[in-house]
Amino acid sequence: MTSAPAIAFEYRSSARLRRLGLGIAALAVVAIGLSALPLWTKPVLAVAVLVATWRTQTRMLHSPTLAVGWDTEGQWMLHCAGAATVAASLVSFRILGDWVLLRFTVRGGRSQCLVLAADNSDAGLRRRLRMRLATVQPGEALPRI
Repeated sequence: MTSAPAIAFEYRSSARLRRLGLGIAALAVVAIGLSALPLWTKPVLAVAVLVATWRTQTRMLHSPTLAVGWDTEGQWMLHCAGAATVAASLVSFRILGDWVLLRFTVRGGRSQCLVLAADNSDAGLRRRLRMRLATVQPGEALPRI
């Protein structure tokens, strides 16, 4: 059996996912406005939703990961902004239609989630990644989430 080829790609956050988050936040604010909650709680909850949305959008827009690599031995490497390339462990992955979600841990126990969608990666890369992730045996090193 031949070894799986290395996969490397540049990463930027998905604009489609950010827009989806903004739409969900807008629907949440509308739902709060239409609810039967006491009048004084509606602005408090709406502000909480807006602050959480702003924090999430900022984190997604300023992702520290610039590039990702998966070598033939199965080692993941993340090239982060302002730092050298660091080794990472793939904790879990999920395939959602054409999207690929990857969750890594890097030294210090920090977690980094990456979403590969049609607007931030090409279809060939996602196909190769899905094919290589399918070769991971159950219980081998990464559980599916």
